[in-house]
Amino acid sequence: MSTSSVYAIATMDTKGAELQFVVDALRHAGVDVKSVDVGTLDPPAVMPDITREEVLGTPTASLSKDRGVAVTSMSEALATFLSQACECGHVAGVIGLGGSGGTALITAAMRALPIGLPKLMLSTVASGNTAPYIDCSDITMMFSVVDVAGLNVVSKRILSNAAHAMAGMVTQRSEVSSNKPTLGMTMFGVTTPCVTSIRESLEKDGYDCLVFHATGTGGRAMEKLVDSGMIDGVLDVTTTEVADEIAGGIFPAGPSRFDVLIDRKIPLVLSVGAVDMVNFGALETVPEKFRDRNLYVHNAQITLMRTTVDENRQIARWIAKKLNRSTAQVSVVIPTKGVSALDAPGQPFHDPEADTALFEELENQLVSTDDRRLVKYPFHINDTEFAQALVQEFRKFR
Repeated sequence: MSTSSVYAIATMDTKGAELQFVVDALRHAGVDVKSVDVGTLDPPAVMPDITREEVLGTPTASLSKDRGVAVTSMSEALATFLSQACECGHVAGVIGLGGSGGTALITAAMRALPIGLPKLMLSTVASGNTAPYIDCSDITMMFSVVDVAGLNVVSKRILSNAAHAMAGMVTQRSEVSSNKPTLGMTMFGVTTPCVTSIRESLEKDGYDCLVFHATGTGGRAMEKLVDSGMIDGVLDVTTTEVADEIAGGIFPAGPSRFDVLIDRKIPLVLSVGAVDMVNFGALETVPEKFRDRNLYVHNAQITLMRTTVDENRQIARWIAKKLNRSTAQVSVVIPTKGVSALDAPGQPFHDPEADTALFEELENQLVSTDDRRLVKYPFHINDTEFAQALVQEFRKFR
């Protein structure tokens, strides 16, 4: 028997028969599988391979009588249990079944697992807003169509599809490896020429370059890979997520942005790409208090708002406060002629006063050391010369 198994997870007091159907389908497909019970109420309808007590590490009597508290405790225990099993090489993949509560419980644990490990969540809520369940992980979500409540002509087909999707992921995996050092880069459409030029130059140097869309989850996904040791250096060119964090946009950095980069002490080149803009949804979703601001309809789903002088000072202080903790090599590189495609002469966000406030505040707030420095170049961010300046700054770290 393989030492690596698919872990099939559900609250087996309410979804025992359904999970067993998935387990049987996986075994029929030749996959080694273990059923895992994470129920917090009644005894399981079908006996699992791994009991809820084994997941918890304590008797279920220790769980709170408050269902919400109990579910949170079980989710935290499952994350620890799966992470430890994964570290030991016992987990080939994870498949979960659930309604809203089970989905929240199981996906929280899935998010703690490494990127690339197959994760599939069959859920009643997979056709709505899945961002809270997936965040920056690589969870595959499948809509159950009918409730996960009984075996019928529809649920059997969907459960079978989910099982065989997982079987395909774990049995047909291609071995992907690289002996190249890996770099992370952040990009927006309005900084694409810059980041593309950087990527092409550093790929010629022998680096494996990973580009992340700076949408909040993109930055966090990059940092998750840094934390897992899969990224060796970062060119954080497009820090627009900080603008959304400061002004309340839909792509915020989150309070811990940059922390992992600093704590892991990896080489970091940082710029201020697209901090001239805050992202909102469709025009009608822009908060009333911002309706008289400089707005630009990027497309039917995204409206951009130009950041002000005061917001740029706040952005600079937020970034500097983070970077002042660094003890590894950090270069902050400033393009004094504009920070995005919309921030250029004749473009709707061209605002030299706001840009100057950003640059001066960064220069004033960032504490320079032998390993932490700020440099300015008289170029626009998308000028080829500026991209090459960023490349040269990174090359200095070698």
